[in-house]
Amino acid sequence: MASKFQSRLVGTIILVAVGIIVLPDLLDGEKLHYKEEVASIPIKPELDSEMEVFELLDPVEDEIALPESPVDVVLNVAQEGDNESNRDDPLPIKVKPVAEKNDYQDSAWIIQLMALKNEENANTLVKDLQKRGYQAHTKKENDFTRVIIGPDVSKSKLEQQLVELDKITGSNGRLLKFKPLNP
Repeated sequence: MASKFQSRLVGTIILVAVGIIVLPDLLDGEKLHYKEEVASIPIKPELDSEMEVFELLDPVEDEIALPESPVDVVLNVAQEGDNESNRDDPLPIKVKPVAEKNDYQDSAWIIQLMALKNEENANTLVKDLQKRGYQAHTKKENDFTRVIIGPDVSKSKLEQQLVELDKITGSNGRLLKFKPLNP
């Protein structure tokens, strides 16, 4: 049988545990429960009986005269120290058109890999090259379909690709300058 000391120890532990668990709830008093007040959202908004009426306007075209090139443009420029009567003296300025320069046209390169009579074979080759990471395209000319790699601004990169493409396809490609209007 258990000793008296063990029985008293177990009894003390039970009383302390009950005191720790139950007494705070008993001594806490009445608990307040908070409820959140939620406003209900209407499912369908109520419509006013009066509907807004919008007036459709006709489009207005602004008439702006676009000058032809080269153009003589006259600006009214006020000089320093002039009064109101001298501000109407026109100062003629001639505007000249600037030719557009395409720097990319002079620096890009392509590889013309081969020209095939069978367009289906050319398209199959292009798809295979694209899967391998090359920028491959076809160009239809007369009875032939040309396989083209590029364009790229790095000539050395395309020269390295020429060696790789020779190993892949067995075809010696040609490195050509890229012309954007006629690739």
